[in-house]
Amino acid sequence: MTDEAHTPAQAPAGDAADPVADLHALREAVSGPLAEIARRFSRLLSARWPHRALVIFTLECTGRPRKVAGERDIVDRVTIEELAALKASIALGERMSGHARLAGAQRWVWALRDRSDTLLVLLPRRRAEPADPSALAAAFGIVATSIRQQVAQASPDYLAESRAASSERARATAELTAAHEAALTGILTTLRSSRLDDRSARGAAADAASKALIALRARREADRNHSEEAPDAAFQRLLKEVDPLLRHREVAAEFVPPSADGGPLPGEVAYGARAITHDIALALTAQSDVARLRIAWTCDDAALAVDVRDQSEGVLDAAGLRRTLDGRAHTLGAGLEVESVPGWGNRVAVRLPLAPPAPQADQRLPADLNRREREVLALVAAGRRNRAIAQELGVAESTVKFHISAVLKKLGVATRGEAAVIGVRAGIAADAPGARDGAG
Repeated sequence: MTDEAHTPAQAPAGDAADPVADLHALREAVSGPLAEIARRFSRLLSARWPHRALVIFTLECTGRPRKVAGERDIVDRVTIEELAALKASIALGERMSGHARLAGAQRWVWALRDRSDTLLVLLPRRRAEPADPSALAAAFGIVATSIRQQVAQASPDYLAESRAASSERARATAELTAAHEAALTGILTTLRSSRLDDRSARGAAADAASKALIALRARREADRNHSEEAPDAAFQRLLKEVDPLLRHREVAAEFVPPSADGGPLPGEVAYGARAITHDIALALTAQSDVARLRIAWTCDDAALAVDVRDQSEGVLDAAGLRRTLDGRAHTLGAGLEVESVPGWGNRVAVRLPLAPPAPQADQRLPADLNRREREVLALVAAGRRNRAIAQELGVAESTVKFHISAVLKKLGVATRGEAAVIGVRAGIAADAPGARDGAG
């Protein structure tokens, strides 16, 4: 999920007096890559609800929980902490207009918290109540539902981009935390030295440094809470998705959850595991003779193992199921086994590593990747989409598409998500023009 910043288009995306045009415009807003949904929704709203910036905040997108469009000096400074605080101040299904802290300052905002727990924040062009707030809430409700559905599908492109974002954020957070811990520990060591005379000053400074260290560690913990899921909680979400399917098909089910004391799952692994398990259950229960299904997850420090078995005659389109699962499995670096034994039944096992593949010292970007292609790859790895890349580099969008095609060919991959992962692993995302330590 990418932060996509731009100046909202001024042309209306739909006529307020034409419901059919409004519906077509809303369809356009929810269609296309999830990474660009903020830009499309901003364009839809710009005529009826003029705004300087738009932010969507959703914990469904664990890699980039904020999606932005609008003036860069605002959207680039909006933090997850500010959005979380604003969301907590609004009840589910409610809205507010007034002052709130955003992008480091008190600003006049319109904010909606959809029933799906997704937050919309608009910075209007003038300080006033929004026109027809019910219509704004209804339109955002459809967008929020679309986001949830797209994430739940966990396409390979979504998983690759989310993993790239999570990997880059984890790297940046670890470096920042280590630097601050070292600095604050040094301050505390100095201030606690018996060679200093001014005890009251030392005490006050030591107290301030201690509080800063606690706050830094709390921020790291908050980031983990936004981007990870406990294994047992992730499994419970799976039950809610799969149980109705099995009940409808009158298949008896046994669910074996992971240990409650297991380590956290990266968001993209949790979503990928649920989507993979759902597809396996769908394929196995499509057989007319299936009477029972067993779904088990086990988790250790290195991987999440998914094991699904049935009691059937063991006749399964194993090749077709592999084609369904291969995209997600390959993107997450997962191992996949499909066994079908006539007369005994079927078993599908998937092992998803929790950590992205470690960078290899001997794995470098192709030598024939030219300077412009490296810049484009850096921006792709930083989460930019084609239009944003074109604006960043001052070239036509068609030129960006040409360079991306060349990059994919030279890297030997099929999607920009896979290219993004390679770019992050190579450390190239940090070279992107305008790339930031990304909260989003």
